[in-house]
Amino acid sequence: MTAELRPILPPLREVIATHGLQASKALGQNFLLDEQLLDRIAAIPGPLKGERAFEVGPGPGGLTRALLRAGAQLVAVERDSRCLPALAELAEVFPDQLRVISGDAMEVDARAEVGDGTHIIANLPYNVGTALLVGWLSAEWNPLPWWSSLTLMFQMEVAERIVARSGGDHYGRLAVLAQWRSDARIAMKVHRSAFTPPPKVMSAVVHITPRPTPEGVRLRHLERLTAAAFGQRRKMLRQSLKGLPGALEALETVGIDPQRRAETVSVEEFIEIARTLGKTSA
Repeated sequence: MTAELRPILPPLREVIATHGLQASKALGQNFLLDEQLLDRIAAIPGPLKGERAFEVGPGPGGLTRALLRAGAQLVAVERDSRCLPALAELAEVFPDQLRVISGDAMEVDARAEVGDGTHIIANLPYNVGTALLVGWLSAEWNPLPWWSSLTLMFQMEVAERIVARSGGDHYGRLAVLAQWRSDARIAMKVHRSAFTPPPKVMSAVVHITPRPTPEGVRLRHLERLTAAAFGQRRKMLRQSLKGLPGALEALETVGIDPQRRAETVSVEEFIEIARTLGKTSA
């Protein structure tokens, strides 16, 4: 939708006041009201005109209107029933572009609701963001997942854990899960003052695009391996992995010093260990 054809919408602060949508701490709500910033977030996945998109926790509809302006065919899941009238007004302004599901995103089958090839774009509620991400990253890949990209707002600390490289304090299981068959980057940092109410921490938008699963590697082997390795991350691998059948032998086969610690093992090395472990595990 070109700028000159954009519908005139009330300011988001007015929408919040009209519908009594003060942010709920219990629901992890922090609203973004800067429409230029929201348009920039909506642009991160690339052109969305005619593309399927899925949003979690739209609240008063700030990011929602940006996605609709970009031309997305959008399905949004909102748990807070107070927000539904405001979202219904947006659906009227953008006919046939927006469908709102009243429910908990943790219980909604997003793939069934919106279909394959979907861009997931959301300012995630802080209290469920990581759990939702892990679910999407752990979905079936054949050879790619049902979603085309993830563009997600997190607390800065979580964002750093997602994109971390080996050797740093933020590096752990979440980084390996996000990077072993995906490319993950921080696309934008967002100051706490951009939110209403301002959270106590800085935030960042993480953009994740999938790659085919490495040949011969299964998620369950990688999960067992990283759970053992990072479960005792300050210990040497020979100690942390001794309880995982075949793991120490896999280290030897791959040529990784068992005196190393988990945070020094790169994503690529974890992939090789998991591949070797998979050859001897059921």
